[in-house]
Amino acid sequence: MKLTHNIFELGDRRRELRKKATLQEKLLWEKLRNRKIGFKFKRQYSIGGYILDFYCAEKRLIVELDGEVHNTKEAVEYDEVRDRYFSELGYKTVRFLNKEIDDDIEKVISMIKNHLLTPLSFGKSNPKCS
Repeated sequence: MKLTHNIFELGDRRRELRKKATLQEKLLWEKLRNRKIGFKFKRQYSIGGYILDFYCAEKRLIVELDGEVHNTKEAVEYDEVRDRYFSELGYKTVRFLNKEIDDDIEKVISMIKNHLLTPLSFGKSNPKCS
């Protein structure tokens, strides 16, 4: 199966999401950008029809930040389907709550580094980190 990365039709939406980033996304991006933790990350990157918060292609790692909108039953189910989709394609998805960024961003960075250094387990779902 050929995946399309950064689909042209999603370009406007990706730009909009970058412009309207939450405080937590901005804080985390400052820690991840320019290889500050040793790996290149992109933000608001798309794979297939999904737009990812942060993505490290080298390690096939997707980092998602979840705010209050992710607390509904529908959002939880959507996130599970999305995460399973990426897992089946060999990507690892890790999720953090916005509160985790607010409370201890350095702990979040440490957890991301650990995921970057851990080999991928293909076909396995990745639970929320919180």
